[in-house]
Amino acid sequence: MYTIEYANQAIGNLPIAFVCIMRVLMYGWEFPPHNSGGLGTACFGLVKNLVEQGVDVRFVLPRKYPTQECGAKIIYADESNPLNGEQAEGFASGYINEERLRFLKGEYPELQYGPSLYDEVLRYAALSPLVALQNQPDVIHAHDWLCYPAGIAAKRVTGAPLVIHVHATEIDRTGRYDESNPIVQIERRGMYEADRILVVSEYTKNIIVNNYGVDPDKVDVVYNGVEQKSETVIEPHEERFDDYRLQAADWKVVLFVGRLTLQKGPDYFLEAAKRVLEHRPKTLFVMTGSGDMERQIIDRAAYLGIGDKVLFTGFKRGKELGRLYKSADLFVMPSVSEPYGIVPLEALMNGTPVLLSKQSGVSEVIQNALKADFWDINSMSNQIISCLEHGSLRQTLSEEGGREARMQVWSKVAARCIIVYKKLVKTLSRAS
Repeated sequence: MYTIEYANQAIGNLPIAFVCIMRVLMYGWEFPPHNSGGLGTACFGLVKNLVEQGVDVRFVLPRKYPTQECGAKIIYADESNPLNGEQAEGFASGYINEERLRFLKGEYPELQYGPSLYDEVLRYAALSPLVALQNQPDVIHAHDWLCYPAGIAAKRVTGAPLVIHVHATEIDRTGRYDESNPIVQIERRGMYEADRILVVSEYTKNIIVNNYGVDPDKVDVVYNGVEQKSETVIEPHEERFDDYRLQAADWKVVLFVGRLTLQKGPDYFLEAAKRVLEHRPKTLFVMTGSGDMERQIIDRAAYLGIGDKVLFTGFKRGKELGRLYKSADLFVMPSVSEPYGIVPLEALMNGTPVLLSKQSGVSEVIQNALKADFWDINSMSNQIISCLEHGSLRQTLSEEGGREARMQVWSKVAARCIIVYKKLVKTLSRAS
């Protein structure tokens, strides 16, 4: 099953030792630096650390575009129509919807994308068998519904075991389970065909067990991680975004980072901001991100009469995002349904305390945080006020929460995945 590599010593060419290297063919949809959310960040962190732990990772993307160096071999299912960085920002997004796809097709008709996102997913699956046969994997690993059909196709032609990685479900994105939804059908099929299912939290495990009829014994919880050394982690001596912090000492900054979509709860963040400002007018609310609710959220801030206290920065990454974390007194994640949530870990790594939605996976691993139900505006606003007005509380949450965040590293995630891979390969070997 494993690829055998021989190590020769100086006494001759006789192979006297060998190392078994596991080959994993991993299917993804987006990858840094042209990712639009946590899916690409998670893939990069996992792949980089799997490679560092000796795994031969071949990472597959549906189309060719520039990617960040991660140590793995990057494979493109289709190299005939390469995307530049600007095009990849749109088309390669793991969070693209049909409306956005139609717009992009109008902007870039030469790229010959399929008539719908669903068609693109099936096209990826059709190209997958050749990729799989050329790479002969020991294990196949597919991320989220966009890649499940490709992973299933690879399994059928190679016989290698299939691992699917559930970062989010259609229930998280839409707030409901609809068996007639084609995406739900793909998710169900992927869960049925998979030999093991990785989920990013107990929260997500409960969703798929209760809604998709998955055997809980088939599911492994593997929490996401964070890179301790990354561009989003700003050193104490580095410049902060002081423009976002009004100079008077009693002004405070509350930060939201995420896609401006139903799932992330930006509307609840605004409602909480309205109540906080009634008690503490010298508070600036910063909203970082973009999405299909962007216009609606901007209009809502104006309607609530708080437009002058809410700053919209657009999508940020790297050091720009790190400086925003560093400049905030509190980070708030009010997600309606959050399978995990990497951004609170990034905030804590920058010394910023966090308030988490109870409907999130990350709340399972970070105990030193404020927590509220996403819909409980009173609790959320009261906790924001309390944190802003009590420096000792902020310091405790920052120090203790930061300690917990630093324990959630990608090297541990990779090690957990390797255990799953080895068990699958061993089981398959016994069966054959």
